[in-house]
Amino acid sequence: MSSAARSSLRGALTLLVFALICTALMSVTWLLTRARVADNEQAARLALLGEALPGIHYDNDPVADAITLPADAAAQLGQATAQAYPAQRLGVTQAVVIEATAPDGYAGAIRLLVGVGRDGRVLALRVIGHKETPGLGDYIEATKSAWSAQFTGASLQSPPESQWALTKDGGRFDYMAGATITPRAVVRAVKAALAVVAARRVMLFGEEGER
Repeated sequence: MSSAARSSLRGALTLLVFALICTALMSVTWLLTRARVADNEQAARLALLGEALPGIHYDNDPVADAITLPADAAAQLGQATAQAYPAQRLGVTQAVVIEATAPDGYAGAIRLLVGVGRDGRVLALRVIGHKETPGLGDYIEATKSAWSAQFTGASLQSPPESQWALTKDGGRFDYMAGATITPRAVVRAVKAALAVVAARRVMLFGEEGER
């Protein structure tokens, strides 16, 4: 074997050993940190759900007790699959948080969490993912403005069907000038979430209850 060939072989072997060591180190790191990462992700999910459940006292883990909604309900919520997270106290569901997606935002899908009480009213709305224009369409985030607070207390009966729209369209919900596509999409998604809860109260609350 020529000197050049031996040199190339040594270089290749060195790279192989280096790659194997890096792979082993990454595998060990993943094994050592996966539990911590999972715990952090769980804590983040619970914190988000808590934001959608203001004033609700519960003693269960809504994530662990999540209810997978039927395919037709998921489609109504703009998703392939969807879950409802029940907030329970002493075994009685006090409220649920519904996953919903507004597929028709200005820049794409807008992911939401909608907290709904036993009386069918919105407890809180949280936007958890979107690609709307910064400084224009992102005012739907609770951290950017109080816009989402106007949904608090809303139900399918109040406002009535005809008022589930932007004020520009003759409805009740305000919007920021120059950005109407985004809030229109959110209004439709929140209404869809309330409709899903109303249609599946037995599944979600265990009884008919108030509406």
